[in-house]
Amino acid sequence: MPRPGNFGIRIGETRVSSSTADQTGTPVSTGELSLAFAQSATLGEGLQWHAASQRWWWTDIESAVLHAWSPDSGAALSCRLPDRLGCFAHTRSGRVLLGLAKRLCLGQLPEPGVQGHVANMALQQLVAVDPTESRTRINDGRTDRRGYFVFGTLNEAPERRPIGSFYQYSMRHGLRRLALPAVAIANSICFSLDGRTMYFCDTLSQTILQCAYDAESAQVADVRPFVQMDHKSAWPDGSVIDAEGCLWNAQWGAGVVSRYAPDGRLLARLRTPVKNPSCPALGGPGMDELMVTTARQELSREQLLAMPLSGSLFGLRQSQALGVADELFDDDTVA
Repeated sequence: MPRPGNFGIRIGETRVSSSTADQTGTPVSTGELSLAFAQSATLGEGLQWHAASQRWWWTDIESAVLHAWSPDSGAALSCRLPDRLGCFAHTRSGRVLLGLAKRLCLGQLPEPGVQGHVANMALQQLVAVDPTESRTRINDGRTDRRGYFVFGTLNEAPERRPIGSFYQYSMRHGLRRLALPAVAIANSICFSLDGRTMYFCDTLSQTILQCAYDAESAQVADVRPFVQMDHKSAWPDGSVIDAEGCLWNAQWGAGVVSRYAPDGRLLARLRTPVKNPSCPALGGPGMDELMVTTARQELSREQLLAMPLSGSLFGLRQSQALGVADELFDDDTVA
């Protein structure tokens, strides 16, 4: 299990170390995220701020652990799970929806104030996902603006053929496959402020896509590029939308978190001290903190020695409240 440490480190204030311009002449802010919470996650992902608990929550997928941390008290919580957790969402009832490797489950969280290690979480299975396809597992996901859960799968086989899919799950409609292109690694799932545009990607394509999205019908249309990575070592991982409708993306392999305007223009490029940032989130008590998970996966021994904080959380306080709360999963509505 990843070791916790350095609780409550104050994250850096927003600072622009320089300003460059992209190919259109738009100014691009640059800066660097600093250490917020030290740990050694193999594959930190799924980061989100949960206002009710005043905690950051994330998963270490390969360790099958759901983590939580309170920046005010420094209290940390680690919940051991029976399988790898690709993504999750807090629910209206106070439970948590878990995207385990091949199934969706509802889990009962520990009582508020509990910290340390929790060995067993009571689970209620909802639905199996791709039960006949042994090569895939659930990866990235989050709730849409309606409170339905949208997630994607990835191909774990070495050849990485595009056999992954995107799904929507709700208590009202059940599991529905979205009519989107097959992918090798589903990532970057997030939604415009009005909920009518879905962003997503196949990480291996190095391009984030967008499409029209209707939550009630689970219909998608007009799939088109949003932004292409501008460096061959940048692989788009998790994304989140801020209060201005801009998209923040963690770029695995490049040590960068980038912010894009709704029209795809690059607005900011922030560096991380490690190579593999994985999932950004905006939140904190003032909704003004940018945080990102990172990973030790795919790093050599030499790289880990050079970047020993890989697997930690890094953050940078913003000059304004840019966070938008994730919708709680609607586990009250039944068909």
